[in-house]
Amino acid sequence: MSQGSKIAIKGFNFYYDSVQALRNINLDIQPRQIFTIFGPARSGKTTLLKNLNRLTDLIFGTRHTGNIFIDGADIYDPKQSLTQLRRRIGMVFDLPTPLPMSIFDNVAYGPQLNGITQKKRLNEIVEKALRSSVLWEEVRDRLQTSALRLSGGQQQRLCIARILALEPEVLLLDEPCSGLDPISTASIEETLIQLKKDYTIIIVPHNIQQASRVSDRAGFFLSGELVEEGPTYQIFTRPGDKRTEDYVTGRFG
Repeated sequence: MSQGSKIAIKGFNFYYDSVQALRNINLDIQPRQIFTIFGPARSGKTTLLKNLNRLTDLIFGTRHTGNIFIDGADIYDPKQSLTQLRRRIGMVFDLPTPLPMSIFDNVAYGPQLNGITQKKRLNEIVEKALRSSVLWEEVRDRLQTSALRLSGGQQQRLCIARILALEPEVLLLDEPCSGLDPISTASIEETLIQLKKDYTIIIVPHNIQQASRVSDRAGFFLSGELVEEGPTYQIFTRPGDKRTEDYVTGRFG
């Protein structure tokens, strides 16, 4: 494990029944940076994200070999609390899914489940999370209105705020801008760049341009394999593998 990595993946293989979805993945992700996982459809990107907070445990017939560590602790250790793990590593999906309640209650929901009931403390948590997701200024005067009335881009930032209210260490984002217009996409990207000051962010981007815009490092996945990874600028301008070059220059995919 390289010194100081937030997440270290060692010889990781993953199977859906007899189908191997990930093949011998070795990857170190440093704290407080944006790491982007890109590649064509069905290359194992979302599968890897879901393994990082063990959402794949919910799928019948899956198995893995190898290890994933967060701060040096194996996430598959039998003593690992899944609830605790998913608080530390939060996931935002491609389609925003606000709860059918007010903006305030959406963000306060997780902390309340964790036993925080004091109104003043909840107010602080909600404001901090909404500020961090760059949504506070847009909604501060209507926190009691339904979250379902927000625009798509605002709903996605609300979903990010909902995760941030649980004070995670790592944010996983699976195509968070796939259904959004360019202006909303730009606001999400600006939000992510702000957030990396405090969080480790791993993103499966909506497209290759997004990968090159927001991330510090990037990994190219193909057919369940990590072909190469490195600084984003290098991966997109001087890739070391012809398959990466073919993909980033649009020859396939």
